[in-house]
Amino acid sequence: MTIYRLNRTPLFPDPRDADESGLLAVGGDLSVARLINAYASGIFPWFSEEDPILWWSPPQRALIFPGEEHFSRRTLRALKNAGFETRVDTAFAEVVSACRSASRPGQDGTWITADVCEAYIRLHQAGVAHSFETYFEGELVGGLYGVSLGAAFFGESMFSKVDYASRFAFKGLCEMAWSWGFHFIDGQLPNDNLRQLGARVVEREEFLDRLNSALRQATRKGSWVAI
Repeated sequence: MTIYRLNRTPLFPDPRDADESGLLAVGGDLSVARLINAYASGIFPWFSEEDPILWWSPPQRALIFPGEEHFSRRTLRALKNAGFETRVDTAFAEVVSACRSASRPGQDGTWITADVCEAYIRLHQAGVAHSFETYFEGELVGGLYGVSLGAAFFGESMFSKVDYASRFAFKGLCEMAWSWGFHFIDGQLPNDNLRQLGARVVEREEFLDRLNSALRQATRKGSWVAI
């Protein structure tokens, strides 16, 4: 397979041309236009500090569909009694920063570089990236952020400073997304955590078909804080 080298034009090759690992292209930038084109094509950036920008279209995706999200009875009891509050789009930069600094056992460093932080803050300012925040007694204790286009939400990362805080933010995302008729929440690469949340693994071709259908709906641009 050929790994494409991107130029200044914010366009991408066919996502089906990715290699076996899902790597499609290298280079380019993290401009708002390029990132929107990437997500609309089923592509996302993922790279380490020492790497060039790498763009991925994995052969399988982890998708959460309406009503398929899973919370154990223990989790639901904990969420009910935790005293948490959900807010939306009130602390986007803080959520991204907390995700960047979160400890992840078995991982060396983070893909959320300083440049990535700045890029997604620009996406948030453009009205297509959003955060769901968990507060306890006025303090930000958990949350998640991602990108929304059409009837799709592309989850990027989440964090917890206390038990169940990220689950509470995820529950808030599900409730809002399904109430608006979203088709799915994309978790990108399948992993055990996403499976525990109810994610279903689908092949790339099915994902692209579902994405094309979701993009036929209008994007809910702008802050979701007052909605």
